[in-house]
Amino acid sequence: MTDYIVWFDQLSKDDVGIVGGKNASLGEMINHLSRAGVNVPGGFATTTHAYRDFLASNGLTERINHLLDQLDVSDINALTTVGKTIRGWLLEASLPDALLQTVTQAYEKLVTNSGDRASFAVRSSATAEDLADASFAGQQETLLNVCGLEQLVAAIKVVFASLYNDRAIAYRVHHHFQHDKVFLSAGIQKMVRSDLGASGVAFTLDTESGFRDVIFITAAYGLGETIVQGTVNPDEFYVYKRGLETGRPAILSRRLGAKAIEMIYRDGDEQSSSTVMREVEVERRQCFCLSDAQVEALAQQALIIEKHYGRPMDIEWALDGLDGQLYIVQARPETVESRVGPTVERFKLSQKGKVLTEGRAIGQKIGQGVARLIMHTDQMDTIQSGEVLVTDMTDPDWEPIMKRAAAIVTNRGGRTCHAAIVARELGIPAVVGCGDATIQIKDGTEVTISCAEGDTGHVYEGLLRFEHTTADTGELPDLPVKIMMNIGNPSHAFAFSRLPNQGVGLARLEFIINNMIGIHPKALLEFAHLPEDLKNEIGRRITGYADPVSFYVDKLAEGIATLAAAFYPHPVIVRTSDFKSNEYAKLIGGDRYEPQEENPMIGFRGASRYLATSFRDCFELECQALHKVRDEMGLTNVEIMIPFCRTLEEARQVTELLASLGFVRGRNGLRLIMMCEIPSNAILAEEFLQYFDGFSIGSNDMTQLSLGIDRDSSLVSHLFDERNPAVKKILKMAIHACRKRGKYIGICGQGPSDYPDFAVWLFEQGINSLSLNPDTVVDTWLHLANLDKS
Repeated sequence: MTDYIVWFDQLSKDDVGIVGGKNASLGEMINHLSRAGVNVPGGFATTTHAYRDFLASNGLTERINHLLDQLDVSDINALTTVGKTIRGWLLEASLPDALLQTVTQAYEKLVTNSGDRASFAVRSSATAEDLADASFAGQQETLLNVCGLEQLVAAIKVVFASLYNDRAIAYRVHHHFQHDKVFLSAGIQKMVRSDLGASGVAFTLDTESGFRDVIFITAAYGLGETIVQGTVNPDEFYVYKRGLETGRPAILSRRLGAKAIEMIYRDGDEQSSSTVMREVEVERRQCFCLSDAQVEALAQQALIIEKHYGRPMDIEWALDGLDGQLYIVQARPETVESRVGPTVERFKLSQKGKVLTEGRAIGQKIGQGVARLIMHTDQMDTIQSGEVLVTDMTDPDWEPIMKRAAAIVTNRGGRTCHAAIVARELGIPAVVGCGDATIQIKDGTEVTISCAEGDTGHVYEGLLRFEHTTADTGELPDLPVKIMMNIGNPSHAFAFSRLPNQGVGLARLEFIINNMIGIHPKALLEFAHLPEDLKNEIGRRITGYADPVSFYVDKLAEGIATLAAAFYPHPVIVRTSDFKSNEYAKLIGGDRYEPQEENPMIGFRGASRYLATSFRDCFELECQALHKVRDEMGLTNVEIMIPFCRTLEEARQVTELLASLGFVRGRNGLRLIMMCEIPSNAILAEEFLQYFDGFSIGSNDMTQLSLGIDRDSSLVSHLFDERNPAVKKILKMAIHACRKRGKYIGICGQGPSDYPDFAVWLFEQGINSLSLNPDTVVDTWLHLANLDKS
């Protein structure tokens, strides 16, 4: 170690003042985590002493401070002028002789250890970055594929100068850091040949909800700048931490990104000092750029890093295409979602409008305003406070004006791109990766940005009405009844798990089948015999999966596993598919297999469908997915619920079918629940309970069938009421039968969510659980708590 450089293996996290946050973190990992399996490329860092001497020897310290003391960063033109002037001074300056000699000796040693053909990354590392409450991510420069001493010296000066990028100057002011108290270090690291492999970002929590039990990974071909800059829509993976720790399959979900371009060395020349963008071949776009084994290996490294630092982390990684190894190239504290408190915000559209475009939802909020299209940095000053920023993509140069926006919409980028990171930090919604936002959204039009509808964010025409509520999820009183939730969309699971709850009383497979799959299972089973046009349509949707049937099973398993992991160890009661024939017919290929029924509501559905020879093989695919989640992934909190079981004979046959497929009551903690939604279920409750471990009341169908009302008919809808005395009498029979036999009894219908007095009545009857719509959980909980006190 000298006053001017330090090798990474001599550094620790306590050396931020000497080499900045990023380089101190690299040294910490090399020193303390290498033996645990974290792979970090070696190198050295210039010290903050070297940076200060560089400024002083060129007479720059006072000149810089004088300019910055007079600057108003809200004046974009002044900010641009001052930043450009200071950067010009640094780039024209020379390294002091002693510093140049020290860097030369260290570089020669690094080349000897790395090989003559090695190239290097030169990364910025500031003393006020990668902190627990301010990331400063992307504020300074990183230069890739640097070769030769001359290029290295030039790169170090570029890194030093980048402390005065416009966005870095503004960021320090907005976060109350003094300019003359922040210093820079340059980290020089052997390049990982991800230009021949892949790279990306890993967060050790869900970036949208703050859910702590997953690792979120983005991945794209080539050098990592494409993801950070938002120029590519990457692959995405969620990995379950508990699965990693127990040695079970741990990937909860996969999302194939477009990965249209990649950054590589120019002309494939390893000694070139520049990089270039090129299109990715169609065949590679249609494959995930990491194998499942690589995803889990990367997640293991991320988990080790998180445990070492004791907090959620934001990690950059690279896959070397030559040696096949995964490397960690940066690790910093995650600074937004990890600080979320017990108050949960909820946004909900009260009306719908014309969708102008859609993309990846960032922020789970709704924003609106006048759209302002900005395609070049020289237009940035045109955006006014409260407007919606619409552009192709953003980079850190845009940050001084992004804080004015009510929302952000981009053509390009994924959930870890620059626009997404800044939007989270600012607390505003963003829709990224739309592809056509700057075409579909006209400058000056009023728009509503909704990121409150799941993974997909929508840009609506006009200013739509919406609801904004908050709920304090702090300590709530204990109740003698369990409060559970009804959930269909797995993309909401992590956020909803933050609400007080005791599990999921109804997890609907229909949303997964309709929205994540969209294809009739029979069409996938008979794929080889389909017409060519239908084959082509299905082929496009199943890209990235081994075959048509694997696509169906894996996507079902991903949805179920996400729900189960979000609420583990609380029970998640998964209802097997309950589409009616008209609903199945709307799936791709569905019209080939579904009958035309006069009244599908009481037709070919539920247990009758599973037992039919025409559908049994489709039901078996659902069971394969459930087996994968429960028995392979170890998510045994999943329970199985059978809907619309009309007769005792159906009950016997369907439980025998399940047993033949490996689902035996009590085995591996399995409970089989039956939807109690037909009057015959309540009338013969004790007989049905011979085959099941309990009931979950479906009050919608039970009301419809008890009162003879078509619940979809507006002509008689005023008569539909779960609180009708006849309905209550039937429900009371079911509840008392379950209590008599010591079996589970819950309700998952709409009634308790709509009518607090109905929830109270069920509570008084001794029901075990109320499964509610998530937006009614806290209010219903408090209402019942007050009743219990009285």
